[in-house]
Amino acid sequence: MMTEKDFLDVFPQLKVDPELESLLGEVKVMKVSINPQKDCLRVYVLSRQWIHKKHIYHLEETIKEQFFANAPLRVKIIEKFQLSSQYTPENFLDVYRQSILLELKQYSALEYNMFYTAEITFSDPETMELVMTDSVVARDREHELVRVLEKIFCERCGFNLKVHPAYRKPVESKGRKNSELRILEEARQILLHSKVGNKNSDREAGEDLSGQGMEAPFDEDRMIGADGKEQRPQGKNLQNQDTDGGKQPAAAQEKGKEGNKGGFRERNGGKNGGRGNFQKGRYGDGPRPLKRSDNPDVIYGRDFDDDAITIDSIAGEMGEITIRGQVTSVEAREIRNEKTIYMFNVTDFTDTITVKMFLHNEQVPEISGAIKKGAFLKLKGVTTIDKFDHEITIGSLAGIRKISDFTTSRMDNSPEKRVELHCHTKMSDMDGVTDASVLVKRAYKWGHPAIAITDHGVVQSFPEANHAYDDIVSDYRKQYQKDHPEATKDEMKQVYPPFKVIYGVEAYLVDDVKGMVTGSRGQSLDDPYVVFDIETTGFSPVANRIIEIGAVRVEEGSIVDRFSVFVNPQVPIPFKIEQLTGINDSMVVDAETIEEVLPKFLEFSKGAVMVAHNAGFDMSFIIENCKRLGIEQDFTYVDTVGLARMLLPGLNRFKLDTVAKALNISLLNHHRAVDDAACTAEIFVKFIKMCKERDIFDLNVLNEAGKLSEHTIKKLPTYHAIILATSEIGRVNLYRLVSKSHLEFYNRRPRIPKSVYLQYNEGLMIGSACEAGELFQAILRDEPESEIARLVEFYDYLEIQPIGNNMFMVRDENRDNVTSEEDLRDLNRRIVKLGEQFKKPVVATCDVHFIDPEDEVYRRIIMTGKGFSDADDQAPLYLRTTEEMLKEFEYLGAEKAEEVVITNPNKIADMCDRVCPIRDGKFPPVIENSDQMLRDICYNEAHAIYGPDLPEIVSARLERELNSIISNGYAVMYIIAQKLVWKSNEDGYLVGSRGSVGSSFVATMAGITEVNPLSPHYLCGECYYVDFDSDEVKTYSGRAGCDMPDKICPRCGKPLKKMGFDIPFETFLGFKGNKEPDIDLNFSGEYQSKAHKYTEVIFGAGQTFRAGTIGTLADKTAFGYVKNYYEERGVHKRNCEIDRIVQGCTGIRRTTGQHPGGIIVLPFGEDINSFTPVQHPANDVNTDIITTHFDYHSIDANLLKLDILGHDDPTMIRMLEDITHFDAQQVPLDDQSVMSLFKSTEALGITPDDIGGCPLGCLGIPEFGTDFVIQMLLDTKPESFSDLIRISGLSHGTDVWLGNAQTLIEEGKATISTAICTRDDIMIYLINKGLESELSFTIMESVRKGKGLKDDWIKAMKASNVPDWFIDSCLKIKYMFPKAHAVAYVMMAVRIAWFKVHMPVHYYCMFFSIRCDAYDIQTMIAGEEAIRMRMSDIKRAREDKTQKVSDKENAIYDTLELALEMTLRGFRFSNVSINRSAANEFIVDPDDPKAIIPPFTSLDGLGDNVGKSIVEAREKRPFLSKEDVLKRTQLSKTLCDRLDQMGAMEGLDEENQMTLF
Repeated sequence: MMTEKDFLDVFPQLKVDPELESLLGEVKVMKVSINPQKDCLRVYVLSRQWIHKKHIYHLEETIKEQFFANAPLRVKIIEKFQLSSQYTPENFLDVYRQSILLELKQYSALEYNMFYTAEITFSDPETMELVMTDSVVARDREHELVRVLEKIFCERCGFNLKVHPAYRKPVESKGRKNSELRILEEARQILLHSKVGNKNSDREAGEDLSGQGMEAPFDEDRMIGADGKEQRPQGKNLQNQDTDGGKQPAAAQEKGKEGNKGGFRERNGGKNGGRGNFQKGRYGDGPRPLKRSDNPDVIYGRDFDDDAITIDSIAGEMGEITIRGQVTSVEAREIRNEKTIYMFNVTDFTDTITVKMFLHNEQVPEISGAIKKGAFLKLKGVTTIDKFDHEITIGSLAGIRKISDFTTSRMDNSPEKRVELHCHTKMSDMDGVTDASVLVKRAYKWGHPAIAITDHGVVQSFPEANHAYDDIVSDYRKQYQKDHPEATKDEMKQVYPPFKVIYGVEAYLVDDVKGMVTGSRGQSLDDPYVVFDIETTGFSPVANRIIEIGAVRVEEGSIVDRFSVFVNPQVPIPFKIEQLTGINDSMVVDAETIEEVLPKFLEFSKGAVMVAHNAGFDMSFIIENCKRLGIEQDFTYVDTVGLARMLLPGLNRFKLDTVAKALNISLLNHHRAVDDAACTAEIFVKFIKMCKERDIFDLNVLNEAGKLSEHTIKKLPTYHAIILATSEIGRVNLYRLVSKSHLEFYNRRPRIPKSVYLQYNEGLMIGSACEAGELFQAILRDEPESEIARLVEFYDYLEIQPIGNNMFMVRDENRDNVTSEEDLRDLNRRIVKLGEQFKKPVVATCDVHFIDPEDEVYRRIIMTGKGFSDADDQAPLYLRTTEEMLKEFEYLGAEKAEEVVITNPNKIADMCDRVCPIRDGKFPPVIENSDQMLRDICYNEAHAIYGPDLPEIVSARLERELNSIISNGYAVMYIIAQKLVWKSNEDGYLVGSRGSVGSSFVATMAGITEVNPLSPHYLCGECYYVDFDSDEVKTYSGRAGCDMPDKICPRCGKPLKKMGFDIPFETFLGFKGNKEPDIDLNFSGEYQSKAHKYTEVIFGAGQTFRAGTIGTLADKTAFGYVKNYYEERGVHKRNCEIDRIVQGCTGIRRTTGQHPGGIIVLPFGEDINSFTPVQHPANDVNTDIITTHFDYHSIDANLLKLDILGHDDPTMIRMLEDITHFDAQQVPLDDQSVMSLFKSTEALGITPDDIGGCPLGCLGIPEFGTDFVIQMLLDTKPESFSDLIRISGLSHGTDVWLGNAQTLIEEGKATISTAICTRDDIMIYLINKGLESELSFTIMESVRKGKGLKDDWIKAMKASNVPDWFIDSCLKIKYMFPKAHAVAYVMMAVRIAWFKVHMPVHYYCMFFSIRCDAYDIQTMIAGEEAIRMRMSDIKRAREDKTQKVSDKENAIYDTLELALEMTLRGFRFSNVSINRSAANEFIVDPDDPKAIIPPFTSLDGLGDNVGKSIVEAREKRPFLSKEDVLKRTQLSKTLCDRLDQMGAMEGLDEENQMTLF
């Protein structure tokens, strides 16, 4: 027998969580014993606080694990409670019920269910009336349940309680009834998926499908988790969490039955069943027949009729099995001997598996036509473990059959449909997982009149939703036209389907309209004030009670009286409150009750304004108790939290202790009313003085002065609210709110203050949203009715949601006011009552985050990846049918359920106009007189080049282009580009053109591009002689003028200029001006930001915005999320199944950004919010950059987008011009020594063997220095500038060279001159073949975008004798370069190559300064042998498969290639020099013209700022010593020592020496 000891003394090393540890501090151990068998340790404890049984169970397990892990011993804790006299059996049951349920569930499911469903009342304090559902089982187990309850209440807790059992008649569960519509739907589904029905199946392609998604009947499927809280299954997916993601097959529930039907253990057994496809001797040397059945559904092998097993039941090698599923991906891989491995993944939506077939190459087309993504198949084969990826696959196929779609879809069969007003998409802040288009099309398919898109804080899914709606309108009009062939075009424009998309946002609302003074009557600050604080049993003024009041009376700025009293709450004080306040039951049990205390407190406060810290809370209890006691009061009260926000804006938090500390006020016993009140009074007195210093002398002025600042709003709590646009004005106002929330009020989330909403609420409607809305939260807090009324009045409609959405509250053990589903229903009932009371429509919404129940897996995985601990407890946030919602809300009564589910949402939808989120039309900026300005600029330049009498070909081209440009409204675009390019040139930077703008001669004459698109011609700059038409010139048609031979002017004897690249203008603008032009410009990277700023000079501040982008979750990241999710849970998933689930997780918005050079231009007089909201990129509040909120692609057809890109080539040219003082534009484009670089190394004076085998001299030349392009050069053997243009086109296209032009040239079907190299080639070739010009242009545009050829185009091409190889080539192309772009790139490349040949030391300075990403500078300085050795080391590491070469090592190798080339040409690297090196540029050594000095930044770890600090210090005065270097620069000691070791310190002493003379 042991004496009573503290629990933590008996188990001193016990480690538990802090909450349990604080509870155990109240526990005494009365006895410890062990049973005779010595396998159970009993610990008898006594506690004056009740302890939940889950803590007892956890404690038993913890003691076992920490003290008796290796002993065969159970630990059993027998608890007794010594409760205070404030407890009665009735109020104890309120707090202990969940614990009893958990204990009963552990004991017996029968007694648990009886107690769970019982109605319990207390006829007197010591009698429990237990009314249970009548049944034979209940009557049989009645005595046992009564015994257990009396044991708990009497023996454990010391109550004197009798339990009286009684019974009620059972009521048939509504959950078990099937409505007539449900029966009809089931019959329809059976017919739909029968062999007959499937022929007419029109199920939406690609839609996620499942059963009805209804909750299982309450009686049968109610579950209690380990925490004692109720859990209910939601959809089929919760039955097996490991088989999530996507559709659920109708037969998924049958897998247990079907598991062995295939008979795979009995048939052909094991690995030898179903032989492989290539067994020797069976079919000779050729392939065996693909099909061995007359059944047309058989694709491969023989027919079979085995039952399929589910894929998730495949465990290991099981021999021959049969499965069915949908193909998710296909891959064909050619192997040796003209054979192919054909691999495809199949899912039945329980899991996914890879199937492998070995085929002869000639069999592949037939198989690929039948087995493709999306096909439904049934197949029979042998399970084997793949020797490459070690995963189970299916091979040795016996047969494959086509089958119909076996999945089922939910449909909405209600005669009257609901409208969903609360939907989240993939744009909703890593929260929603469904595309907006899928939601829109599903709602339309179900016959809903509308659907609202309401993402968290953003509207970035609007364009996608609008595209989906446009598709619906287009299809509807096509059908309408068929049904009404007489309808005119104008009539058709007015035809719309009976459906619309409502555009809105779930805003983060901030309540900034509630003043810091409530009920102000203009009282003076010198009037009496009572500063008070209360302590309570909880947070609800309705459910909880006051336990202490402390108050201080302040008059004329001084404390004159005090009030302090305990209050008997007549209920027990919860343990957490006791821990917080130090007040326990014994301290209040003899105190007066509130009925006696409150009148005394009101007398103390008579004539005074009330003051409290967070006054809304304290006053809510005073007001509620006044109401309860029938005391009429009209209070004025001041909140010192609001005062602190106004007067102490530098604080981040405004808790009482924080404010007290800021004002140097002592707070000794925080959370005791008397001490908190005294502290608050001192704070208030100081605040009064501070207010008077600001000329604030009464409460009205105080309230006005206290309007919240932008800074304060960012610190206030946010609440969810749904804002819907009801009109076009509303759409613009919604965009204004989104812009302001991101630009002005962003802090962790975009906030919309109520005051700002009220300023822009025209055309908008606001709803109270979900449980995170302020109304729901106020109801949870039991705010006073006056506050509830204030909130309700703000909203246009109120919202309720399925109780499953808020089940997390029931699971939250810290909530004592929501403990059951019924509590959640009561909250919804309260909101419905408020709607009736205030005449506000109440709507039932789903708060949709995924479209079908089974799709919750995607959100579960995403939220786990974001770190949510409760991600596995996903709420059923799926889009529900009308029937599902009516059933969900049937507890409101049939009439009210129909009102909130159908009637009211439709009313809201009817109040919303059909709105287009993207403003229709084009809105180019206006530059006054731009048409004439462009014409004048072009003709002035044309005359300057071609003379006073323009050649006919020049003037005709100018006129044709100008007419097209001006008539289509594009002149302003040219003027803008001209201003930007001229400004850059004026500042010393060349600009390279990109894209097809070089096709425009107007662009050339306007100085926008250097590319002259006219046909090749000679021009004399002296006498303006021109030759376009001679036979010799015409032979260069289609080629580059610079390739023509040099000639002397026949008139004046001066050398002729060779010009023209023969590029058709129509490539840029189309034959009818119907192609949207896009002028892309390559500015120097170091000038790009200046060019961006200059757009503001052109258009004015606030008229230009960066083009916004949206960053979404990519496949690779999503794969990591999915893989980690399952690995953390110890669940193995095949990679093919992970890949399938990944598809549901990709495309979810992660962040926002900006196009690297895109500038959106807003015309004067327009509001950007009429097109798109705006924000900072990635919501970075520290940047002044503002981007479009929409991805720029959504609005680039409406507003002008300029592409002002940064590029290395102009920077390289600028540096070369600076260090050589040679104008790069004077570089001849036909220099033969330069051209030879693309054929050999001869011009460099070295051989390929010298430089490690590189056969060409074009290393380090932009566009031509990569291994890929060098191989192209070797294959094509270019002879001219024209050939380089074509090679550039080939190298920048996708599927243009490899497997296309390369093969055609090898086979002799084409040459470098005839193959398709640039997009222009297609149009010109087809026109020359006789195709109509517009059709030729259309074909070119389709091919260059990778969209292929239509059948009728192919017919037209063949009719014009276009060869098959040309057609096949077009079909392969995915993307093509325009010729003008290639010309611009090659011009830059040739200029740089010229410097490499003719000014090599300067070229290498430029190259190593600008083009290198990494250096090994010590190796480079050491010379040829050291460079070769280092390159050899990296090369060996690359070839060694066991080693991974880093990106840095690869970059160093690329640098060393050029360093080796440089040293072999007779140049070298001087040492880094503390006195001579530049900060970040290689420079020519002034003492040795064949050497270059590396910059400080070439040292690994020495950054730009450090390098600049050395140069700046050196320029002020020479360095005297190493000590001096360290003191005056940002060099670290480590870097200084490295420089010293390299000899860079050049003899500097360690320390400064004193010089006397």
